[in-house]
Amino acid sequence: MSFLATFKEFRKSGHMPTLLTSFLYFDFCFAIWVLNGAMALFIAEQFGLSAAEKGFMVAVPVWAGALMRFPLGILSQYIGRKNAALLEMGIILCCLFFGWQFVSSYNHVLGMGVALGVAGASFGVALSLGSGSFPPKFKGLAMGIAGAGNSGTVLALLMAPPMAKVYGWKMVYGFAMIPMGLAFLLLLIFAKEPSDREAKKPLMDYVKILWNRDAWIFNLIYAVTFGGFIGLSSFLPVFFGDQYGIPKASVGKYSAAIVIVASVLRVAGGWLSDHLGGIRLLYWLCGAILVTVGLAATLPPNPLVTVAILVVTFAAMGAGNGAVFQLVPLRFRGDTAVASSLIGEIGALAGGFLPYFMGLGKQHTFSIMGSTFGHSFAPGFLSGVALTGLALLALALVDRRWTTTWVGAHGKALETFGEERRHAVATDID
Repeated sequence: MSFLATFKEFRKSGHMPTLLTSFLYFDFCFAIWVLNGAMALFIAEQFGLSAAEKGFMVAVPVWAGALMRFPLGILSQYIGRKNAALLEMGIILCCLFFGWQFVSSYNHVLGMGVALGVAGASFGVALSLGSGSFPPKFKGLAMGIAGAGNSGTVLALLMAPPMAKVYGWKMVYGFAMIPMGLAFLLLLIFAKEPSDREAKKPLMDYVKILWNRDAWIFNLIYAVTFGGFIGLSSFLPVFFGDQYGIPKASVGKYSAAIVIVASVLRVAGGWLSDHLGGIRLLYWLCGAILVTVGLAATLPPNPLVTVAILVVTFAAMGAGNGAVFQLVPLRFRGDTAVASSLIGEIGALAGGFLPYFMGLGKQHTFSIMGSTFGHSFAPGFLSGVALTGLALLALALVDRRWTTTWVGAHGKALETFGEERRHAVATDID
């Protein structure tokens, strides 16, 4: 079946207004989440920050957003995903107003980073809300479309630096209130709570996912695909500015060219996973990430060569994000919001360490496997290589068990979920 024919069937199978407003909610939240990273060079210039301080400043919103994802996912199971999204956006609007009016020091910027982290918590709620009304065979595509809201990173990278140059970086917080207010209104009017929500359960029934083996395999893989995406995309303006001397107002153009492919290919990754199988696709994509991040660690002298390498890296990460979340709703039926929030939380936490390591590597001298790196961004990239290798090993170890219990060959959705497989999931996996 062609993509157009598939999409026509897909569109009729679920509630498109909820999916599209969830995409906008996630898109604008993502843009706000990475604002400090997009404006990092302007903030660093005003406060005279070191490389390590810049890395830490960029990492704080990532860590804060990660830590808030799982609690928000659990809250959504009690008050509904739509209500949780509206509550979150209301809090974000208040935080942006605070940043616009009151931030005046580096410590304030760090505090604002925690506030911006509220926007990063949107992940599990947005994906579960957007895809909740679609049947299992279209979960990958629906998750991919909702998850393509990470394109908000591109908006921040393209718009925040020139706006900061003209109006001052604090004013950008005020401008960011406009799209967030729009997303709030559209979701309030057009979205509806999907019918796939299970009856409310005791808190410990949700928290027990923390001990689920499969959840932690997904956490590790997502630490590579999404952690690498959010960590690198947040730090790219600093990287291109410090490594290649790109002017502050222009770094966003280099960064956006890289990041945009990840957003587009997240949809493709979800669609391909539905047709080829998410497990098979993850093998290919993690292999591509392993090679290209290793190449980026050599720090090519020409910035355009680095852009070309990272375009391939981010394409694989974006498609990998779609592949992971084709599998998650198949494994965690009825608890997708909680599972997505946990996996998104761990993935984003890993991403927060990447800019911090990049900053530390630039400021200090390290020895890795007998090689010495002095004042270089290479250790940050090499940490990504190591993590990707671990993810590939973990996937290989669970491949057979997964495809004989809750998912079909290569990670394709099962048309029917027989009693034998239900029993295997209940007894062997949980």
